[in-house]
Amino acid sequence: ESSSSSSSSSGGGPWSGPVRHTSDYFRTIYDCAVSLIKSGDAYVDSLTAEEMREYRGTLTEPGRDSPYRNRSVEENLEMFEKMRAGDYPDGAHILRAKIDMSSPNLNMRDPALYRIKKESHPLTGDQWLIYPMYDFSHPISDALEGITHSLCTLEFEDHRPLYDWTIDKLLPTGLLSPSSPEGNRPRQIEFSRLNVKNTVLSKRKLIKLVTENHVNGWDDPRMPTLSGLRRRGVPPPGPPPP
Repeated sequence: ESSSSSSSSSGGGPWSGPVRHTSDYFRTIYDCAVSLIKSGDAYVDSLTAEEMREYRGTLTEPGRDSPYRNRSVEENLEMFEKMRAGDYPDGAHILRAKIDMSSPNLNMRDPALYRIKKESHPLTGDQWLIYPMYDFSHPISDALEGITHSLCTLEFEDHRPLYDWTIDKLLPTGLLSPSSPEGNRPRQIEFSRLNVKNTVLSKRKLIKLVTENHVNGWDDPRMPTLSGLRRRGVPPPGPPPP
């Protein structure tokens, strides 16, 4: 991570401050989940994975409400705390947003917010036994970091309504901006991926090249990274026009 991040930070690039991790905000994200339970916007569901797929519906058929959707706030809070304490096995329960099971957007059909996963985290160790889903932690982290525009590729376009829903529900609580009463409202904006001919741009494939020693690190001149381009002799303003 340090090699790839240094590619962005050196030379006065766009990287600002220390490396951030979602795990830095686990406590706040948990508090956000509790707030949604208290406001009636989240509930603990006990359907199995197979049952959830059945209840979810399809692109042409609406979903159905879970039989656990109307649990009381008190029961949801108690069960969510037990999830955190490790009282339930993996997969026994999940925390879901209470939105609309008939929505034409499948991402808005009561999406999962938290799941039980009794595994050590590389940064927080065994402190947490439940972890937030990406679609829940993404907008919260953006708001906490003061992000104004969160740039995503086109496959996340259908996820934007959930991003906005999360911000709309949590911004008034003050949890997303303890130092600013009016809060920060980030926006998710999608863009089309840019491909370069005869060039590997997939980070997963580039990592493989580095870890299997096919190249000499992230700054190898053959790599399509900023540090690689620098070592190839490309100046910060870019190559001169032909």
